[in-house]
Amino acid sequence: MKSFPVERGGGWNATLHADFERAFSPVQAAVETGALPGAVLGIVDLDHGRMTGGIGSAALIPAPRRMRLETWFDLASLTKVLFTTPRILALHLSGRLDLDAPLTSVVPDLRQQVPDAWERAVTFRQCLGHQTGFPAVFPLYTYGSDPHLLRHFVLQHDWPEGPPVYSDLNYILLGIALERLENRLIREQDPGPGFAFAAPPELAAATELCPWRGRVLCGEVHDENCAALAGAGHAGLFGTVTAVLDQAESWLREADTPLVRLMRAPVSATRTLGWERPHPGWSGGDRAGSETLGHTGFTGTGLWLDFAQRRAWCLLTNRIHPARRNDSIFALRRQVGDAMSAAA
Repeated sequence: MKSFPVERGGGWNATLHADFERAFSPVQAAVETGALPGAVLGIVDLDHGRMTGGIGSAALIPAPRRMRLETWFDLASLTKVLFTTPRILALHLSGRLDLDAPLTSVVPDLRQQVPDAWERAVTFRQCLGHQTGFPAVFPLYTYGSDPHLLRHFVLQHDWPEGPPVYSDLNYILLGIALERLENRLIREQDPGPGFAFAAPPELAAATELCPWRGRVLCGEVHDENCAALAGAGHAGLFGTVTAVLDQAESWLREADTPLVRLMRAPVSATRTLGWERPHPGWSGGDRAGSETLGHTGFTGTGLWLDFAQRRAWCLLTNRIHPARRNDSIFALRRQVGDAMSAAA
């Protein structure tokens, strides 16, 4: 086991410190045993303050670099809940779209040559809650290199209708709708305070030695479909632990506002609009209360909000660096979640 220095930040409230140490212990062990290159854990508690801790390496190749609290992470699918979901909900609340209207109310050319295609009946609410029939995964990036043409491939492809599953296509379509409503590509839109759609390589956690692009990715989006689309609604956001905790704290403080109430509303046994709810085996552990929401990202990121306990935590790692064959993150997330929920 290799020993790594730990960088800490935030307040030193005694209760918060004890809770943080309990949750950080499995993270530290994962890095020191080589299960992960590096990680940053952050907690914000409306009653006790905030703490963060970082350990390990932001990059191993082509040159080693230490993990810092200021490290930028490719947040991957956290883009869905930190960017796309709140914008769609805000547009609904402002009257610019109806969650129960079909996507064709904004994107009329969706399957335009087949008037009775099932895709034309899919609603914004169904996409937000992953209640559509789109497939779980699809290698869109292998179908071309023109982002404009690929968007229209998504719109005109004859998608086989299956059972509802978590699907990036739901959010790729929501991203296209956002682009139509704002008359700007996703990457031309404001990602919010502390966030960006790329990061300085020298300040970013490295992800995969990508077999498609032939290089270690650092500061550029890992998700292949997002890269091929030159920005999309399902992935592509970058941020630091501070930015993620700032947004989480804002939502905790605004728990009873119309937007956050919409975000928390259940749409199925396991999902709300955008987020996951506690259920057996979920990423937030077995001890999370019913008022907890969570979401993860493929690169090794995750954010959980416990509205009952007025606290949130995020775990940001570079678990797919230098290769994506690393599944230890699944158990680690649950360990951290159980520690946080037990502490609360």
